[in-house]
Amino acid sequence: MAVSPLLIGMPEMRQSPLVVVANRLPIDDSVAPDGACEWRRSPGGLVSALHPLLRHTPATWVGWAGGTGAAPHLAEVDGVRMHTVPLTAEDLRDHYEGFANATLWPLYHDAVEQPEYHRRWWEAYQRVNQRFAEAAAEVAEPGGLVWVQDYHLQLVPGLLRALRPDLRIGFFLHVPFPPPELFMQLPRRSELLRGMLGADLIGFQRAQAAHNFAQLVAKVLDLPATDRRIGVDDRVVRVGAFPVSIDTAEMAALAARPEVADRARRLRRDLGDPEHVILSVDRMDYTKGIEQRLKAYSELLASGHVKVRDTVLVQVAVPSRERVGQYTILRDRVEREVGRINGEYGRVGEPAIHYLTQHFDRAELAALYRIADVMAVTPLRDGMNLVAKEYVAARVDDTGALLLSEFAGSATELPQAFLMNPHDLEGLKQELLAALRAAPADVAARMRAMREHLHRNDIHAWARSYLSALDDSGSLHTRLGGTD
Repeated sequence: MAVSPLLIGMPEMRQSPLVVVANRLPIDDSVAPDGACEWRRSPGGLVSALHPLLRHTPATWVGWAGGTGAAPHLAEVDGVRMHTVPLTAEDLRDHYEGFANATLWPLYHDAVEQPEYHRRWWEAYQRVNQRFAEAAAEVAEPGGLVWVQDYHLQLVPGLLRALRPDLRIGFFLHVPFPPPELFMQLPRRSELLRGMLGADLIGFQRAQAAHNFAQLVAKVLDLPATDRRIGVDDRVVRVGAFPVSIDTAEMAALAARPEVADRARRLRRDLGDPEHVILSVDRMDYTKGIEQRLKAYSELLASGHVKVRDTVLVQVAVPSRERVGQYTILRDRVEREVGRINGEYGRVGEPAIHYLTQHFDRAELAALYRIADVMAVTPLRDGMNLVAKEYVAARVDDTGALLLSEFAGSATELPQAFLMNPHDLEGLKQELLAALRAAPADVAARMRAMREHLHRNDIHAWARSYLSALDDSGSLHTRLGGTD
């Protein structure tokens, strides 16, 4: 097996029965002087989904540690071995910021922003995917399972199969998969599809995404395809929807802690003890509908349907991909709009919007969830949105209203939420008012139904469902020590 020069000289790794391959390692960017690392638990996202599973499973996580240059050797975190894949400054610019986040990301999110296409970006995407495939091939034990994650690494399954045909390979796409008419824009569409088809099992968040993929495979590659099975050479690739979830019990237990309840009371008091608190927690991303949400809220303030003294909006917008130009422009626009709204409608000591851009730890997030009478999750398009599920899990007393975009994957699972179209400002305003004014009995009934669903369909159920389907030998629990 040919090995990338960037991997030469790295410490030899023990092989693992389960290997997770993702763009980023799930650790803090800062490492303590003694070499200790901690899990990086951002709001929602891949790490929050996989962390509970891997704490109890012998595994290696293959990913980039952040920064450029030589790959650092990192200690285990909660028993999970970290195998670092290095990126150069050129890789970071052309693969991560370029093809992954300026070509695929906008295209997969309904082309909310115009995708860009550059040949050097595609060359970098191929090069980096090859490096990740080589790293996974190095650390996977014979006959082991390799679970490749997300749109950054769509070529890895095919490249890995060429290197290690003994492996069971899974691929899971956490973001939406676009309809054929959008995907057909990609100049290298057939290569991306064939890369994904190197997997034994391809998982999507929603059944519609699996359908889109099967249609494209049949059209572009002329392969026999249904929404569940695709014939590739002498293999059958299985396809399905596996909606990702959260550790519902962990979030509920965290929210119920006395210190979290005390923190929630202090936060509400610091906000002036308003009658209503509206909360949004997002990455700073143009897919999250932040600008539309602010405009709707501004119009409600202007009409007098919402008054600053009675209602406050807390907007958490965690910085994201700040080197990508579209994100810098978005942050400037959002901050100008927040300033305008506070300038027009705020009072001394009573801003209309509390705007926060720092990262919060899990306990602080749980306290924020507890004070939110309405959680506004209004993306223009989202694969799942785990923040919506975290909020539901944290409402241990069955209070609180979830305002949810029908274009978030979680809307399929949480139909009791106040569903709305974020492109329709009037509809957004009407549903926000409905959530604010809903009768306590209605709110409790909706929340109770959503919580019951999440308890049945938590992260452990997701992992069992996907990994059991991937490991068709039936020896999953024996080899991995169980996923319960």
